[in-house]
Amino acid sequence: MTYLSPHFTLDELTLSQTAARMGIDNTPTAAALAALQRTALGLEAVRMRLGGAPIGVSSGYRCLTLNRAIGSKDGSQHVLGEAADFTAPRFGSPRQIVDALVDSDVPYDQLILEFGRWVHISFATQPRRTAFAIDRNGVGPLTA
Repeated sequence: MTYLSPHFTLDELTLSQTAARMGIDNTPTAAALAALQRTALGLEAVRMRLGGAPIGVSSGYRCLTLNRAIGSKDGSQHVLGEAADFTAPRFGSPRQIVDALVDSDVPYDQLILEFGRWVHISFATQPRRTAFAIDRNGVGPLTA
């Protein structure tokens, strides 16, 4: 098992049921692997901010073929290895997670509350620190 950080493995950040079902090789490129290391370290900072609550990653790296297979945009940061979708039920709801992270010192690029069901976070080399919500009506600001 290859650990990218104390709590996150390469397998965990590349696992995809869709890839397995469709026979897609989701092995990251060298550049994506370096970005995944940064993402894992960012997730460690998230975990600390959440009081050490375990994080369940539902989607990390997605090769372009996999990303297209699930209907995501080619420009997704998942393709670069810079993004992860997650929940942390022991901490609280996805909304509570976003609220805890939005003004924290966690160096995120994008923080997105997706459909109220999970959190998308990305870690770019030059973080923009943008936060918003996506729901069935589209993209919008985080509202109380």
